[in-house]
Amino acid sequence: MRILFKGLEDERFIRPLQLITNLFFEESELSITELENPELIIEFQYEYPNPFITSTAKLIELKSGNEYVGSYNKEFPPFENEKERFKKIKNAVSHVYVMVMQEFTGITQPWGMLTGVRPTKLLHKKIQEGVSPETAHKQLKEDYLITDEKLDLMRQIVDRQLTMVPDLYQLQNEVSIYIGIPFCPTKCAYCTFPAYAINGRQGSVDSFLGGLHYEMREIGRWLKENNIKITTVYYGGGTPTSITAEEMDMLYEEMYQSFPDVQHIREITVEAGRPDTITPEKLDVLKKWNIDRISINPQSYIQETLKAIGRHHTVEETIEKFHLARNMGMNNINMDLIIGLPGEGVEEFNYTLAETEKLMPESLTVHTLSFKRASEMTRNKKKYKVAGREEITDMMNNASTWTKEHGYVPYYLYRMKNILGNLENVGYSLPGQESIYNIMIMEEMQTIIGLGCGAASKFVDPVTGKITQFANPKDPKSYNENFMEYTNKKIIILNELFGVAEGV
Repeated sequence: MRILFKGLEDERFIRPLQLITNLFFEESELSITELENPELIIEFQYEYPNPFITSTAKLIELKSGNEYVGSYNKEFPPFENEKERFKKIKNAVSHVYVMVMQEFTGITQPWGMLTGVRPTKLLHKKIQEGVSPETAHKQLKEDYLITDEKLDLMRQIVDRQLTMVPDLYQLQNEVSIYIGIPFCPTKCAYCTFPAYAINGRQGSVDSFLGGLHYEMREIGRWLKENNIKITTVYYGGGTPTSITAEEMDMLYEEMYQSFPDVQHIREITVEAGRPDTITPEKLDVLKKWNIDRISINPQSYIQETLKAIGRHHTVEETIEKFHLARNMGMNNINMDLIIGLPGEGVEEFNYTLAETEKLMPESLTVHTLSFKRASEMTRNKKKYKVAGREEITDMMNNASTWTKEHGYVPYYLYRMKNILGNLENVGYSLPGQESIYNIMIMEEMQTIIGLGCGAASKFVDPVTGKITQFANPKDPKSYNENFMEYTNKKIIILNELFGVAEGV
């Protein structure tokens, strides 16, 4: 779709309008200056006489001559600065753009004008400001055009989070730890995580683990010296169970030696997402170090699908390893499913749900496929045929119904760019089995320190809530050459964040 915008001169409008356009059309070309042979013209007007912002949009379809109009008017407190003023104007323009696009296309966007990753943060903010649930619901609907269905989902999730972590708003002076293990048996076609096939890389693995142990010791020392508690620890990747049982044993021993008060950390999770990496020896190691929350991820119970996306394990192996883990005392198992995998429709997804019912893991994360920019699937879209918007929505609705019927509750949610059907990823759990780490990473209430290859740190200011991001190198070679430097940089940031004088 070729779209010419009129009435906008600031280039900063382009990105939000492009993100919204992507919700309606797979391919588009936009301009705020000139465009040859446009199919749509959108005429914008906006004014901002304090304390109001008003905006209108008129969509003109050149082929038919049809016109669609949207308007917005809202009163705001006086703007603190130019940046704040433009943000409000940008939102007003986005608001009317969604209105006319929904009317023109007949497509209702369930998340309205939101294109961000963490919509539940909006509701948490309202609660922290003392806004009643009813008023918050009304304000979010008016401000962002979110549907009642999604607002109800947000409310359920926020309620569950505050039940599971009642002190969620008071954890800014603690931290959580993410530890990235960048190795997998093979790389999946949809994946953009740091994940390198482990076969033939033992030298890189050894060097990487040496650097990771160093990071754990140094960060652990800083935490102990400054009396900072750890809320949760999460081993991700890659696949953390790709390394050997002996390497896992040494890694968890390092955790207990280096980190403060490990026995009182609320939750330690190890992703064992690839069933082909799970062995009795590795499960023994997990139990030895009191780790019983793991993730075993089928993604699908259709063997042809697993082959198509590059997962070299069998459906039978997923089931076998789940029972092995359960029989060896794993009491909190998560499983991931993906809606919209190549070649799968409602029938295939319903079959996957029926197979999941035979296992009943404590938690279940239902992902909607996203075409991530650097993935094999995105580079070769024509090779991977996926379901359409309506069928994707039906699958998500089936997942919601199935989880409710089987006693699961939604407890975290996040969205991604280029996600099929403009939907979401939802984590469900049996009540009381929610992952605290998933809540912490999504709601950004505290600092999460990333250790290991490709691990991203999010430093949240305990006073202002301002977020600073810092990432380790994604490839093992760069990490192995620079882990000391990156560790030192993180400690400098932590000193500034928590008001610690260096050298004290």
